[in-house]
Amino acid sequence: MAEITAGMVKELRECTGAGMMECKKALSEAEGELNTAIDILRTRGLAALAKKAGRATNEGTIAAFVSQDTKVGVLVEVNSETDFVGRNDEFTSFAAEIAEHIAAEIPTDIAELLTQTISSRGITVEQLFGEKVSKLGENMGIARFVREEIDGTGSVASYIHGGGKIGILVAISYGKPETGEQAEFKTFARDVAMQVAAAQPFFVRRENADPELVAHEMSIYKAQAAESGKPESIQEKMAQGRLQKFFKEVALVEQAFVKNPDISVGDYAAQTGKALGDTLVIVNFTRFVLGETSAE
Repeated sequence: MAEITAGMVKELRECTGAGMMECKKALSEAEGELNTAIDILRTRGLAALAKKAGRATNEGTIAAFVSQDTKVGVLVEVNSETDFVGRNDEFTSFAAEIAEHIAAEIPTDIAELLTQTISSRGITVEQLFGEKVSKLGENMGIARFVREEIDGTGSVASYIHGGGKIGILVAISYGKPETGEQAEFKTFARDVAMQVAAAQPFFVRRENADPELVAHEMSIYKAQAAESGKPESIQEKMAQGRLQKFFKEVALVEQAFVKNPDISVGDYAAQTGKALGDTLVIVNFTRFVLGETSAE
């Protein structure tokens, strides 16, 4: 049996909010496997929907860029060794420059990005990194990036929270080209991006959910229902009810709108679309949290 260390118990507590003894017992039953221990605690009703395992450890910043026509958006995470450099104006400007370059040059991965030439400087991205490392005195690198380009009529919006700790891209389609210029739409797009930052949805709508994820959640809910000792027909209804609650918690359009919990994000989209005489559809979103890739 795997040794259960204090660090393992601490990590499980941070993920679930369960008590120390419950966490230690669950880890023992799971032979030290964190995700299995989370499921054990959830089955016993000792943990809510699990947070992402692992703690953000890297420093740096997340930068965003949206093209003038709002058709293309980029998020890029650039890491540094310390938070001091991560908050430095030169470092954050450098990250923003990389984001703008990605939007224009469309690299397929980090390796290709580093070899591309920044036209305004006449040097490669890798060479520019070398200059910044020499000047700022710290090692740095690109952890990841995403480039979103919307098809047809629509816009990409971005939101950066906590001085570069969280970055959001949201792609929204609509019918009339002039919709994207309206103040009501711009407010809506920013509100949706802020919703993603605050409420941490897993996907836009339940149809986008990974079937394996849904099956896993259902297995947890069925195990919870079985603990009740009620008849199987009641257990099935209990499990189905909890699955519906799951979707309302993690499907963006079904979440309660943070600024007005009396309506869902989907309701907000419908109301704003009606006011604009158009139909607004949230197509996609991306949410980066600084350092989270270090735990994957």
